[in-house]
Amino acid sequence: MKKAIYLLIGFIVISSLIFIFFREKLVATFFFTPRKNFENTKLIDHNKEIKDIEVLLTDLSIPWEILYLADDDYLITERSGNLVRYTKSNDATVRIPIEGVKQSGEGGLLGAALHPNFSSNHYIYLYVTSKGEDTDINRVERHIFDLETNTLSEKRVILDSIPGAIYHDGGRITFGPDGNLYITTGDATYEDTAQDKDSLSGKILRIKDDGSIPADNPFGNEVYSYGHRNPQGLAWDSKGQLFSSEHGPSGAQTGHDEVNMIEKGGNYGWPDSVGDTVLPNTIAPYIHSGSDDTWAAGGLDYTNGSFFFAGLRAERIYKLTPQADTMPELTEFLGGTYGRLRTIKLLPDGYFYILTSNTDGRGNPKAEDDQVLKVHPRVFED
Repeated sequence: MKKAIYLLIGFIVISSLIFIFFREKLVATFFFTPRKNFENTKLIDHNKEIKDIEVLLTDLSIPWEILYLADDDYLITERSGNLVRYTKSNDATVRIPIEGVKQSGEGGLLGAALHPNFSSNHYIYLYVTSKGEDTDINRVERHIFDLETNTLSEKRVILDSIPGAIYHDGGRITFGPDGNLYITTGDATYEDTAQDKDSLSGKILRIKDDGSIPADNPFGNEVYSYGHRNPQGLAWDSKGQLFSSEHGPSGAQTGHDEVNMIEKGGNYGWPDSVGDTVLPNTIAPYIHSGSDDTWAAGGLDYTNGSFFFAGLRAERIYKLTPQADTMPELTEFLGGTYGRLRTIKLLPDGYFYILTSNTDGRGNPKAEDDQVLKVHPRVFED
């Protein structure tokens, strides 16, 4: 009897030790939940290639967008309301306050874009949240940026009265291959407005560089596509096809973050179409995260056959590579290394630039947050 008890105790001890040493593998084997909506998923840890990642700039206040002026010369927007010019060659940082910015929740100074002819006209475009008469509004402003004096002049509001709120303000602006300015707007927490083609909220908008409406816009106004919740990224592939990254719902339906292939006049279904639930006459996501994962997708860019987008809640970079006969391949990089990631952008010098977003009230900021990271492209090689 005693021998049996000793054997049982020994078995329990040995089993416990085996579980302690191999628990990660056992959990991964027996309790792993497959991702939804895509089959080809890889997680690559490139922390070992930290030598290929340079911390370019630190101590920023919720950086949102980065623009390239010239070699070692950059502009960064801070959601708190500053346009930051950083010149690496002399380590000079200049903050230019933008008048009228109201930083509240997800609003503030968000996207920025340089005119395609910036070298001659010096036009810079800013997406700004401001206080309206009854509620917050978002608008797009055009300024002339003086490179010698670091001053803005000749402000012109080229698109006004975009609904704003503490959440879901969209904010990405970029010039497309057609020379028009594309703008993402959130539903400003009023979900049904995303389906209203006369409202500017929950949309991707398209305007000319002076704010006028292109003749071939689908509804005779600024709206290019609708039924969006909170799109945060815009990028074109090598064929000139527009894609957007978008935040999915929270609460009981959390997850279902999306990358969408954007069609002119297309309805992307929010608030009724979510994930694989796609109603008639709406367009299904190109890919979505499913209900078990949340990307909180930020900025989006494209190069060499792949899209790259930043994950805020996911705290990683995603590489999305279309496949000819199967679901796109999704590869994850830098998971949990730098915290919340807002923007990834390939600049003309051939490097990726990543903006962290740890000081936005949802992260865990460390010393020197927030940061701009300069990343060699080989970090994202499979």
